[in-house]
Amino acid sequence: MTTTVINTPEYRDVPLALLVPSTTNPRRRFDEAFLKELAASIRGNGVLTPLLVRPKEERLEIVFGEQRYRAAQIAEAATVPVRIREMTDAQVLEAQLVENLQRRDVHPMEEAEGFKRLLDLEEPKYSIELIAARTGKSPAFVATRLKLVDLIAAVVDAFYRDEIGVGHALLLARLQSGQQEQALAACFREDWSGGGKAKRILLPVRQLQGWIEQNVLLILKEAPFSKRDGQLVPAAGSCLECPKRTGHNTLLFAGISENSDACSDPACYAAKLDAHVKKTIAAKPKLVQITTAHGKPAEGSPIVPRGQYIQIRDEKPQNKYQQEAPEYKTCKSVTEAIIADGAGKGEIRKVCANLACPVHHPKRQTSKADASFKAAQEKQRREEAIANTIGIRTLSAIAEAVPVRLMKRDLLFIAERLAAVANESHLAALARQYGIKKVKENDSIGKLFLAYLRQAEESILGSVIVQLALLLAAARGNGAQVLREAAAVYKVDTEAIAAKVKREFADRDKAKATKKATAKPAVKSQPKPAKKQVAA
Repeated sequence: MTTTVINTPEYRDVPLALLVPSTTNPRRRFDEAFLKELAASIRGNGVLTPLLVRPKEERLEIVFGEQRYRAAQIAEAATVPVRIREMTDAQVLEAQLVENLQRRDVHPMEEAEGFKRLLDLEEPKYSIELIAARTGKSPAFVATRLKLVDLIAAVVDAFYRDEIGVGHALLLARLQSGQQEQALAACFREDWSGGGKAKRILLPVRQLQGWIEQNVLLILKEAPFSKRDGQLVPAAGSCLECPKRTGHNTLLFAGISENSDACSDPACYAAKLDAHVKKTIAAKPKLVQITTAHGKPAEGSPIVPRGQYIQIRDEKPQNKYQQEAPEYKTCKSVTEAIIADGAGKGEIRKVCANLACPVHHPKRQTSKADASFKAAQEKQRREEAIANTIGIRTLSAIAEAVPVRLMKRDLLFIAERLAAVANESHLAALARQYGIKKVKENDSIGKLFLAYLRQAEESILGSVIVQLALLLAAARGNGAQVLREAAAVYKVDTEAIAAKVKREFADRDKAKATKKATAKPAVKSQPKPAKKQVAA
């Protein structure tokens, strides 16, 4: 049996069986609860707004109104009102996209995909400005939404499941595909406060933004290569015109690293570093190549490993120990070198790589000079150890004097934020103080420390906050001055702490000396040989 469809602008009722959903409908998600509510309304009042359909292969394809169609199926309605119009495939897609994008309940991901499909239309031709005008959005809104189509599948799934918000998704979309999965994990923290299995908590957008600035973005003013050089890596072009540079694409990277111009593509940045090193060495073939990384370079590599060169410092020595240190001295062998591998790659440094140099390799001098140098080094290490121990004891004493005033949730919030910006050595020092130890070799001290904080009492949290604040402040300036000021506030006797630490170190040195003397074997006296008798 053949069904004849009449093209008419007027409304008419048609059986549900004659309708078929469109394969180009941009709406991907349908709220089941809403459909049930709509079905209940249809049972009482029918479908009030007709569906727009077009004839297609003896059926009527739904252009607008698939939600009403689905609800009518649930309500078991026999017919629905429709308006039939002849339309081309391009007209159907354009109408569906524009109509759906004007709805308030459209998901941002569907919105992004809709904008992209409009841009991809051959006829009519759309621009960002035209899409904005047709949908009632601003061009900036459309441009930002379009970036969502660059999200990887894992992020899209999390977004559709409402595990992350649109703010998180927009930040992740600004990253390269290889970075998005790691950044997605940074959107959450594990909450162990309930006991048993950890609960995953979504962190604020600003915290994800901070993570991206610390772990992904590379500050271009610190790059050793020229940002203007478009031929360094021809495929990448100049950094100044690169859309992945935060300073170039301010619309896309609004709110991220506002005070600095940064690269958001570490792979491209690394490629330019490699090219810069090669270009510099080609221009100066005799330039010494060094590595700041641990481990030995490949066999036959011209790169000088750590331990076989001394980097010369530009600043003046601050004390007598620095005056004696090799890195503050100069010699005839000092020359320029380029860091070919490791931290600071591409930067030019002054080094002495002459292993026979008596100034920068004093260990090769006479045993007397060697012993004197080692003694000076040991003395410096001991004084630094005493100073560090005094500092830690002072920090601990200050922590004990901190009163509890804030609520636990406030203290935990502050402690977690401070711990997030503290470095590994800070957390390791505090972990030792609070008895936090790794169970497995690959355990993260940061995660263990955060887990400890979530179960700690208010007094512990208050102490940790003050300690972290002091450690972070000390890292940025005069650490001794920071501790002195804090000790004055909390009335901590630093002189008593210093005296006690020095006594402990003296007792330890005495115990070592006694043990060494006891372990040394006594030298037995050899009997003198008998004198030969002279014959009479």
